[in-house]
Amino acid sequence: MTYPEILAPVLQFLHCTTPEAWLQEARKPENLPLLLTDHMVCELKAAQTAMLLIRKYVADSQGAAMLLEWLKPYEAFTFREGPEPDFIALHKQISKSAMPQTSSPWEQALIDRMVLLIKEELHHFWQVREAMVARGIPYVKITASRYAKGLLRSIRTHEPVMLVDKLICGAYIEARSCERFAALAPWLDGDLQKFYVSLLRSEARHYQDYLALAQQISEDNIQARVQEIGEAEAALIQSGDPEFRFHSGVPVSRV
Repeated sequence: MTYPEILAPVLQFLHCTTPEAWLQEARKPENLPLLLTDHMVCELKAAQTAMLLIRKYVADSQGAAMLLEWLKPYEAFTFREGPEPDFIALHKQISKSAMPQTSSPWEQALIDRMVLLIKEELHHFWQVREAMVARGIPYVKITASRYAKGLLRSIRTHEPVMLVDKLICGAYIEARSCERFAALAPWLDGDLQKFYVSLLRSEARHYQDYLALAQQISEDNIQARVQEIGEAEAALIQSGDPEFRFHSGVPVSRV
């Protein structure tokens, strides 16, 4: 499958493409450190989201503790000025075979897909960190964008539809990441361009995994909710945003 073929369903799923104004800002060389930093943090947050879904809905106490241990070194480095993790050693620890098995089909599907997602997102975190080091870009803490928090406002507050909505939101976040990787790639240097193109396949699969889980869990067809949350996601992307980040909206200057 070619990369345009991988990207086609993503573009069909999203309700808008990235505005040209965002791309113009992203192409500025002086914004590369900010973009890479935010991208790295977003990879960790994606892993945290997957971890929280397993802990809240499936894992026993032993599994929940194991999940926390997997992410702890990354979180310490990113949020609490901890040491640079040994990424290779940490990556080897993550395996779905370490998690408890369940007789529930949707619970087992959640474990299998989210553990794989955690492993891949943390690998991407490590790859972005390597790209930063190679370019002499120090890690400096930055504030989060409004995007994820704004999207989560669409979530209903009772189960099981809360879980369904969380999964649909996860699908849009992954799909938007995929779309932006593709949009940014032509404007990056050779090594970074290859890296961003290489991410398309996994990110495209992640959004499909989230959607499949949402429909597996829901007693009703999820298309109406997919449409509603998609409209909310597009509104965030197309509206003015004073903070420039990887998932931010149309850049507007602060006055």
